[in-house]
Amino acid sequence: MPVHPLVAQLRFTRSEFLRALAGVTDDEARRRFEPMNCISWMVGHLANQENRYWVGVAQGKALLPELNDLVGFQKPASTPSLEEMWAAWRLVTTTADPYLDTLTPEVMATHFEWKGKPVDENVGTLVLRNIHHYWYHIGEASAVRQLLGHKDLPQFVGDMTGVGYGPER
Repeated sequence: MPVHPLVAQLRFTRSEFLRALAGVTDDEARRRFEPMNCISWMVGHLANQENRYWVGVAQGKALLPELNDLVGFQKPASTPSLEEMWAAWRLVTTTADPYLDTLTPEVMATHFEWKGKPVDENVGTLVLRNIHHYWYHIGEASAVRQLLGHKDLPQFVGDMTGVGYGPER
């Protein structure tokens, strides 16, 4: 069964995130241009969101709970290791993918339950929120790379062959 079109878009967005950060060193990734966070924080921060949505709430798994204190929303700024944040991101996205593969239009319209209460936004809206969150940080990371003096940065949006619009299945 093909994946839901929004899941295909999330995966495309992840690939654009990887493309946006290709070649960034650990030292560069830890450099902060206040008030922005550093690039390694962004990697961990997006891993944290996917971990919360698609691993913790969706699957009931406690994977990398320490991420939230390190790179969570409204937590103090940090400059973690880029290698550690990529490892966390890969682990989280690999763990999230089997769940994401199960999403159908019917499931997208449902709401997760968290601490005995339904989450305000339905699953489909959370997928959209996740996608848009990536694009926000892709732009921010591109700005940081420009401030670092990087030249010839990727142009966005990249090749959408295979992920363009199609009807929901």
